[in-house]
Amino acid sequence: MSGLTEFTHSLPSVGAGLWVTVQATVLGAALALLLAFVLGFMARSRRLLVRGSSRVVVEFFRGTSLYVQMFWLFFALPILGFKLVPLACAVVAFGLNYGAYGSEVVRGALDAVPRGQREAAVALSMTPWQRMRLVVLPQAWPQMIPPFNNLLIQLLKCTPLMSLITISDVTFQMDQLRSTTGDTATAYLLLLVLYFVLAYALTLAMNGLESVAKARLGQPAGGRA
Repeated sequence: MSGLTEFTHSLPSVGAGLWVTVQATVLGAALALLLAFVLGFMARSRRLLVRGSSRVVVEFFRGTSLYVQMFWLFFALPILGFKLVPLACAVVAFGLNYGAYGSEVVRGALDAVPRGQREAAVALSMTPWQRMRLVVLPQAWPQMIPPFNNLLIQLLKCTPLMSLITISDVTFQMDQLRSTTGDTATAYLLLLVLYFVLAYALTLAMNGLESVAKARLGQPAGGRA
């Protein structure tokens, strides 16, 4: 009964850790989405310098460890005179790393829009901005959502790394609970369930977003549960 009592008393701290995990996931995903579009558009620029800069950034953050990136922001950046709070370090690391991967999703989806659609927009005397906003992006967006969903789930599953830079996320709190109660099986089983529920909720949200995007184009939803 003592173990059950400890679990009950620790629920508020586990809930607080779960909220930290949700915050890091949402904020990291928002930053990653922004960077994905910026780098993705840069990769399609006609200017070699712009394309080259995008390529260097993408390959650097895809080719280096998220673990090391987070540690660099937390331990090395203050040496240069810039100090971020631990959660900001995690969010920036997630945003840079997954934004680099997401930029390839954006670039590929934009390139996949049929050339005839672009030519028709040119024939209608649309400006480049109008072509992108009204013709290209609405068709590319539904193609981006499934791979974005995969990246979002991967980001969520990387959030336990935050505990290495003193952030009390749900994994850290559950590990503390395991140490207190000695009930490893129950603690980690509950942790598995929590991550599954979060991942499934994100998947349902992304499926709904995909259905809406396809409906605007008159396409069948084809969402996945």
